[in-house]
This record gives sequence, C-alpha cells and structure tokens, in this order.
Amino acid sequence: MATMVDVARRAGVSIATVSHVLNDTRPVLPQTRQAVLDAIDELGYTPNTLARSLVTSRTRSIGLAVSAISNPYFTEILQGVEAGALEHGYGLLIADPHDDPEHERKVAQLLHERRVDGMIIAPSATPDALLRYLAQHDVPTVFLDRLVDPPAGSGFRHDQVGAENTGPMASLVGHLAERGHRRIGLVAGLPGLSTTTERITGYRHGLARAGLPYDERLVAHGDSRAKTAEEATHRLLALGAPPSALVTANNAMTIGTLRALRDRGLSVPDDLALCCFDDFSWADLFTPRLTVIAQPSKEIGAGAVRLLLERLASPRLESRTVRLPSAFFHRTSCGCPENPVRPESPEAPRKGPES
Repeated sequence: MATMVDVARRAGVSIATVSHVLNDTRPVLPQTRQAVLDAIDELGYTPNTLARSLVTSRTRSIGLAVSAISNPYFTEILQGVEAGALEHGYGLLIADPHDDPEHERKVAQLLHERRVDGMIIAPSATPDALLRYLAQHDVPTVFLDRLVDPPAGSGFRHDQVGAENTGPMASLVGHLAERGHRRIGLVAGLPGLSTTTERITGYRHGLARAGLPYDERLVAHGDSRAKTAEEATHRLLALGAPPSALVTANNAMTIGTLRALRDRGLSVPDDLALCCFDDFSWADLFTPRLTVIAQPSKEIGAGAVRLLLERLASPRLESRTVRLPSAFFHRTSCGCPENPVRPESPEAPRKGPES
C-alpha cells in the first residue's frame, strides 16, 4: 500500500507539501499541486482520513438531518446536498429526526459527537431544544427549506436557504380566481413550520388580490402528511358550501387529497379544480396533469452545502438567508386546456417550461 512518503518521492516534493495538498492547509504552486495529484493517482494512494482529522481538527464530513427522507421533495434535496458535498470532498452522515423536537435535539447531539464539521438541518415546527444545543456548542449550521430565528441574545450565527413560498402560492390562488372560482380551499401543512405560515400568507394574499374574502373554514391542516391531508380534504368537502377548487401545500398532501376525491367519486377538474405546491416526477402522468409550483429542490441542497462551507471558512460571517425562485408548471388540473396561453404577472414566480 502506497504511503505519503511514496507520493512525495514520486512527485519530487517534501512530505509536508503532500500534506498541504491533501489537507488544503497552505497554498501550493499549481504545477506542484498537479505533480502531487498525479503521483497519488499513479500510486493509488488513499489518505488516512482519521489521521488527517487529527492533524486538521476537521473530519471533512457534514451531518444532514432531514425528516421524511422518502418524500420525493426531500429526496431531491438530499441529492443536491450529496452532489455538493462530494464535489468538495466531504462525506455525509444522514439522520431522520422524524419531525420530533426531542429526537431532533438528540440527532444533533449524536452528529456533533461524531465530530462532523457542520450540520445541514430541516428543523421541526418547534426546534427550541435544537437551537439551544446548536447555540451552546456553536455548531456551524445551515437550515434548509424551513427557516428559523435563533434564540434571542445567543449570538448564534447560522445560515439558511429555501424557496420562495408566499408569492408562488398567491399566484396559484390568483389563477384559480381567474378561472372563476370564488370558494378556494387550502390543505395547509404542519402548523409552526415557516413553509406552512408563508404559504397560508400567500393564500390570503391571492384571495385579497382577487377581491375574495378569507374564510378560515376553507383552510384545513393536512400536517404535511398524506393520511392527514386525506382527512382534511374530507372535512372541506363536507362543508355546507364546499370549495369548488383546492390548493394543496405539499406533494405528500396532494396524494392524500387525490385519495379523498377518488373516495367521493369526484373528478378533477370537472367536479373540482386542483393546484398543488411541489412538483414530482409523475405529476404530469396523472389525468388530468397537475398544475403545480415546483421548488428548486436540488439547488436548495447544493446551496446549503455552499453556505456551510463558506461559514466553515469564515465562522464570524453575519447570518445569511437565501431565497430561490420557484417555477409555475401550468398543466390541466386547474381546468385549463393543454398548452394554455397565460399572461405573466409581476407577483408570480418565474414561469416554468410548458410540459
């Protein structure tokens, strides 16, 4: 098995230079760096990660804590995080906090004890214990998708990245209003999540812009899960004056809503129009094809890695929040014909390609 001594001899440099190239601890001339990399490749040298971490106090690993990893949205985020981490030579330790605040704090502690260099976390609806732990131990952290405020006075610096929620949701509601709908229901997410709050705000903005009143009876929480969304949809449809159109606030809840509509023998869009927040790979395979807001999930994951690496390089950076635009995929579940011509509005998200 090749050693650092073998690499140094083949490249014609000192062992210290090989170490600086491997650990990125000091600038090395480009031609010298390339000679070392060529020697590593020729000899098949594999660095001792454990020994390197003892020297650098870095493990080149990132802890990722995301609930509902089986959800296609979070699966794509995971793909973005993994690609970004591998590109920069980092590995991932992945855990599912199950959206449970106490388990979430334990997950953060376990990742921290395994000496990850930093964490990327999609926090729960009540992350107080998590935030206290991260602030107490000053763990470099990026929150993704669900945004949070750090404990007051903690001085904890963190970063976060997520999609725009309010404007895109307003555009879905506005589009349904343009189609003549006056009772538009919302199957909302888990209370306490920033995504839920922002999408409800967008729903209300969309109604207000269309001159429609807000009726709290038309908002039912599906808690971001399919089964609960199915029950929420049944409650909305059981109203004395049920909605003629529905907006679902994430992809898992869209599945639950479709099950409820099937159980009631209702057809989309003939009996009820449907628009959804979150695209997924089979959304345009349904009949009718689903009109959706698509979040840039892979870009959110890659952006979280970029923010974390920047914080590792400069720990005293001020906290940053990055918002990425979403896309409107206009299909037919809203009641429009195929390939509709739809004018843009200043408040709407950027238009996705027709499909």
